[in-house]
Amino acid sequence: MYCVKCGVQLADTEKKCPLCGTTVFHPDIVRTDEEPLYPVDRYPDGKVRPTALLIMLSTLFLIALLIPTLCDLRLHRSITWSGYVIGALVIGYIAVILPAWFKKPNPIVFVPTTFLAVGFFLAYINASLDGHWFWSFAFPLVGGIALVVTTVVVLMCFYKKAALYIFGGAAIALGVMMYPLEILINLTFDVAYFSFWSLYPLCALCIIGLMLIFIAIYRPARESLERLFFV
Repeated sequence: MYCVKCGVQLADTEKKCPLCGTTVFHPDIVRTDEEPLYPVDRYPDGKVRPTALLIMLSTLFLIALLIPTLCDLRLHRSITWSGYVIGALVIGYIAVILPAWFKKPNPIVFVPTTFLAVGFFLAYINASLDGHWFWSFAFPLVGGIALVVTTVVVLMCFYKKAALYIFGGAAIALGVMMYPLEILINLTFDVAYFSFWSLYPLCALCIIGLMLIFIAIYRPARESLERLFFV
């Protein structure tokens, strides 16, 4: 017999652990109705069944889809505002819950899938509002970010030791994207002048990226940061 708190081996006659004082529980000892089955504040650890949790979350997801759809159909007899709610919920399900159905979800698959869902959602919003900004702004923006993030995920899966180089390069790539993004905004939304605001995030992200790469190259700086944050 062992103590449920500290694990010390106990004699069958022990009523309290001599080391930590925890009340001893022995499954073969018949206890009276007044005695608790387990020591006070000590309960067996319950294990959550992943499949049951996923089924519950998926059921709540379907209910969350159904309620706005029925309300929208009752009020307007068609899908209007509920389409936005449904699209956002589907993106959340694909990004968070869907990978949990797999024992070893592959981020190389699910990250692009999530961005693809975001792209379709933005295309739906553009079409429902008769907009003209999807192909000239949203598509290249989401595609560019998806390319950078997916590249980071792929490289991290195969070259984890080069994490500083990878994230440094990603920061620089995002910074370089800022100026084309400003051009797309001006062309899509008919902005008559360039304010060159993209230079600020461009400089900031490039500095961050170069710092990460410098830390990766310069070993004393890397070791100093490791001691500062991980020791």
